[in-house]
Amino acid sequence: MAATNPRTEPRSRTLSIHIVTWNVASAAPPPDLSDLLQLNNLNLNLDIYVIGLQEMNCGIMSLLSDTAFEDPWSSFFMDVLSPLSFVKVSSVRMQGLLLLIFAKYQHLPFIQILSTKSTPTGLFGYWGNKGGVNIFLKLYGYYVSIINCHLPPHMANNDQRLEHFDRILEMQNFEAQDIPNILDHDLILWFGDMNFRIEDFGLHFVRESIKNQFYSDLWEKDQLSIAKRHDLLLREFQEGPLLFPPTYKFDKNSNTYDTSEKKRKPAWTDRILWRLKRQPQGGFHTPRLSAPHFSLFLRSYVSHMMYSISDHKPVTATFELELKPLVSAPLITLLPEGLCTMENDLLISYFLTTDFPSSPWDWIGLYKVGLRHINDYVSYVWVGDNQVSFSDELIQVYINISDIPETEEQFLLFYYSNNLHSVVGISKPFKIQPRSFFQEDPLDAAQPQI
Repeated sequence: MAATNPRTEPRSRTLSIHIVTWNVASAAPPPDLSDLLQLNNLNLNLDIYVIGLQEMNCGIMSLLSDTAFEDPWSSFFMDVLSPLSFVKVSSVRMQGLLLLIFAKYQHLPFIQILSTKSTPTGLFGYWGNKGGVNIFLKLYGYYVSIINCHLPPHMANNDQRLEHFDRILEMQNFEAQDIPNILDHDLILWFGDMNFRIEDFGLHFVRESIKNQFYSDLWEKDQLSIAKRHDLLLREFQEGPLLFPPTYKFDKNSNTYDTSEKKRKPAWTDRILWRLKRQPQGGFHTPRLSAPHFSLFLRSYVSHMMYSISDHKPVTATFELELKPLVSAPLITLLPEGLCTMENDLLISYFLTTDFPSSPWDWIGLYKVGLRHINDYVSYVWVGDNQVSFSDELIQVYINISDIPETEEQFLLFYYSNNLHSVVGISKPFKIQPRSFFQEDPLDAAQPQI
């Protein structure tokens, strides 16, 4: 039933988003990715990580292993980020392409995963060595599309790259779902190994320009920059200034550009783009429609030369997203009692909002603080089972904790909606009192001495 809480005007808030794109050339994760993830930047308080990898190891044995278990890269990022309160929200993989989203758990009730999609463009659209993987979500009520892509290589294939870019975009249709067209989404984040090259200039000129950090001449001949000058849709995608050296192609385990027989010309193949939804323009007598407060600001756009496991250098972008939430309160409010109130059971109280589409297949999970992903629960209960009471004010269920080891660690409760395929409510951290706390006989307690 609904809790009658007065509606208040939501305050604007700022989310810090860090995007990583890296063609890892089948390599395993290195021991330390602190610089890539900005873990040592004390002035940066991140809310969301978006990580896109290309050319992950996709041999038969590797794919079989990754199907049964988490792939090494996903496990690495979860191991590093979960102690910092980040939870893996969603992921999608197509052969060597992987897209991961992590968010601090406080944001989970305001992130609804709408769809994931893979769009192969290799071998006439039948092979996933090239193409895009996509996650579509609602973030505080706004539609956001996130795309990680790997486009065709080689200097001469620029037209093919642009065709694949358009094909990936065209395939993002949602006719059977209540999701607007991708171009009507409030934000598109598009990144990956786009494989655009530097035209005309010879190898010596390009390398000398890089050595002397004279990048402006190279920008003029960058294929993506040229395409944006002629393609109206592509022009709507923004990019930060390329103030870092071209990120391809390097000798592995070095910062030296390609010394092989092919001596490939350096290029900015690894890019991060974004597009904000355009607002309708008003006519002479019709004022422009005011948009909800939703703005994106680029704070950094850099490459990370210190990593040399691949022939590509990773690229990151850090954004601040300022928005006025369209959804400012969770659909579920969870209130754990925090004590073993019924012998081996934890009593849980929760409120529903009036518009919440509840289902008997909804469930509440008990997690230790520092969980890695939504399936990392210690125990769970279906909300249709183990119900203790039901009223206009609240619903109470109990969860059996007899198998939970006694610990001083803190716990969280997540409410997962089967209809929305997302977490819609989270409790505050709490401790479960040791069962021995309830088993002590007060008559055995020490008596005061006179």
